[in-house]
Amino acid sequence: MARLHHAMSATPVAANRTAALLSKMFSLAEAWKYRPKGSNPVRGLERYRERGRERFLSSEELGRLGDALAAAEAEGIELKGALAAIRLLILTGARRSEILSLQWPHVDLERRCLRLPDSKSGAKSVVLNAPALEALAGLARDRSDSPWVIQGAKPGRPLVNITKPWFRLRTRAGLDGVRLHDLRHNYASIGAAAGMGLYIVGKLLGHTRATTTERYSHLAMDPLREASERIGARIAAALAGKPDADVVPIRVGA
Repeated sequence: MARLHHAMSATPVAANRTAALLSKMFSLAEAWKYRPKGSNPVRGLERYRERGRERFLSSEELGRLGDALAAAEAEGIELKGALAAIRLLILTGARRSEILSLQWPHVDLERRCLRLPDSKSGAKSVVLNAPALEALAGLARDRSDSPWVIQGAKPGRPLVNITKPWFRLRTRAGLDGVRLHDLRHNYASIGAAAGMGLYIVGKLLGHTRATTTERYSHLAMDPLREASERIGARIAAALAGKPDADVVPIRVGA
């Protein structure tokens, strides 16, 4: 196991994921009594250090992505379900698996939320904003007898993969390298930068541990910077003998 892990040192993330998969396999083998207890050869193997890969989109980049989505819809070159799934990922911060496995009984339009019976963090609710509700309404108009919200090419079957449509869409928008999971990070980053608080952002994402949301803490500083600028401007005006009415606080960009 150590030799295999070392041989993959050029791709540390893949090496760590391989080690995690093998560790799970050996742990199950022990649980199912195919191997003796405590014989997992991956236990104690030191993983490679990984660098964070969060990618946040600027307003201009989001605009390009919106244009690409609209153009693809107008031209009819992608499955309607694929484009709707990508819109829902952008607008809700949900995980890809949560949207692709979504069924109509999970959609609560009255309470404006998705009630997911199972997810990575267990049962959870996803709050639906007005644009997300609009995207779902478009799908509801074409609803068939199938329970799946995101329909695949085959009638009655769900769409299982949106990687290729996403690659084509991001290329069209000039966003090469942006991953589907980055849309979840982007949703969280906008909330944190708007001063909504890490607790609220974590609740929206369905995080069960506060530490998971702490990666966005540096973005949560933006409202504090703006508040500091306002306070500083008023103090500076007072020191200079200027009335408050003459103070125009400087807005610090997110």
